[in-house]
Amino acid sequence: MESSRNQKTAGWILAALIVAMFCFSAAGKILKVPDMLPMLEHFGYISQTMFYIGFVEIACAILFAMPKQYLSFVGSILLTAYLGGATSTHVRIGEAFFIPIIMGILVWVSYGLRNAHILKKIFTKK
Repeated sequence: MESSRNQKTAGWILAALIVAMFCFSAAGKILKVPDMLPMLEHFGYISQTMFYIGFVEIACAILFAMPKQYLSFVGSILLTAYLGGATSTHVRIGEAFFIPIIMGILVWVSYGLRNAHILKKIFTKK
């Protein structure tokens, strides 16, 4: 299961899309875009937490985007945790919760495509 150039390219393209989505979302929270406040209040968060949520979001996305294998692994775990919180928030207020779950799956697909040698160690018996 050697990582081909096409697999790595697809993994990096997917990672770039994921990071762009998280950075866009985080920028709205950090810059306190007026449209974000009603949304966060709808989810049950107070306005003072908006900056901190955005900061955590962008920090996780940056770690995920790092080319170093161990940093991107930590970023993948942190993004998964962040998305778990997002899933919990949507479940708590009775909204559809499948988008954060799909995003979490895409995070790990991207990581796996970029680091196929890791998957090889996991799925091969020795």
